[in-house]
Amino acid sequence: MLKGKLVNIRPLESSDLDWFTEWNNDPHYTGPFEPLEVNSRDKIEKWYDSEKNAEWWVITDKLDNPVGQLVAGPQGDCYWLGYILHPDHRGKGYATEAVKLLVDYLFRAKNLVRVQAECSTENKASVRVLEKAGFTYEGLRRKAVLIQGQFLDSAIFSILKDEWAPCLS
Repeated sequence: MLKGKLVNIRPLESSDLDWFTEWNNDPHYTGPFEPLEVNSRDKIEKWYDSEKNAEWWVITDKLDNPVGQLVAGPQGDCYWLGYILHPDHRGKGYATEAVKLLVDYLFRAKNLVRVQAECSTENKASVRVLEKAGFTYEGLRRKAVLIQGQFLDSAIFSILKDEWAPCLS
């Protein structure tokens, strides 16, 4: 478990799959910037058992209650990451701290020079999380992702290993 001041992050475990399935099937949780998916518990379990490339993390409050999730995975010679918080826990700084904890872990545990993330340009909260976590805006992929029937622009952000240390505070 990686501990922060507001939240902790830990690897997703099979015991998390009940709430994980419920939340990821709830459009209120996933919101307007994620694909609309409905998956059975069995399908989520098969996915969990076969997932090899990405690392899935649970964001918990200080009482160990899940408040969201993170994912990171290799992409060439760098790692990408993504995150989502339950609507009841947004706007409290949890995502920013969770992203900082994960970036710190990735740079300390992996042989990486760069971590990157993408989000819809319309997702102002996610853009703000990346900026507050020390990421730099690199560019725009126009109409790059199909989300709930619409092609949305995607903003690309990154943080380099030599930029990450000041972001830990």
